[in-house]
Amino acid sequence: MHLSYVMTQERGATDKLLTALAERLQDDGLRLAGIVQTNTECYDNALCDMDVRVLPAGETIRISQSLGPEARGCRLNPDALERAVGQVTAALGQDPAPQVLLVNKFGKHEADGRGMRPVIGEALARGAVVVSGVNRMNVEAFQSFCDGLAQEAEPDLDALVNWVHSAVAEAAKEGWGRP
Repeated sequence: MHLSYVMTQERGATDKLLTALAERLQDDGLRLAGIVQTNTECYDNALCDMDVRVLPAGETIRISQSLGPEARGCRLNPDALERAVGQVTAALGQDPAPQVLLVNKFGKHEADGRGMRPVIGEALARGAVVVSGVNRMNVEAFQSFCDGLAQEAEPDLDALVNWVHSAVAEAAKEGWGRP
C-alpha cells in the first residue's frame, strides 16, 4: 500500500501544493486521477469559493455553497462533491488505469465515511499510489481510516514528487500500475 498525506500550516497552502504536484506529475507522464482544489476569494465575503478540478483534465466543480452572511455551518455542497467523486470513481476504471490518485483533502465528509473516502480505498485496492491533503482536525480520523499505514509527507513539492515516483516504481515492481 502506497499512501501518503500532507498537512500545511498556512490556509490554502495544501491546495496549492497538491495542484503543483498534479502539474509536475502530469508533465512527468504519470497517469493521474483525483481532485485538486482552488479557492477564490469573494469580494463581499470573508470566505472563499471552493472549486475542485477533476484530474487529469476534467470538469471544474464548485463544491462550496453560499449559506448567507449569518450562517455558521459547513459550506460544502455534498451533491457537488459527490458529482466529483463519481467522475473520479469512473476514472479509476479506465484502461490504462491511473497510477496516482490525488485527493485535495480528507475532511469532515471523509471522516464521516463519505466523499473521497471510498475512492481512496478503491484506488489502493487497485494498486494506485495515493496522496491526500489532511487538516489537523481530521488527521486522527484519517489515521484511523488507514489503520496507521499512511506516511506523513513533508509539505515540499520536490519531496512529494520524489516520493510519488519512488512509490509508482515500487508498485510497478509489484505488478501494479502498468500501462
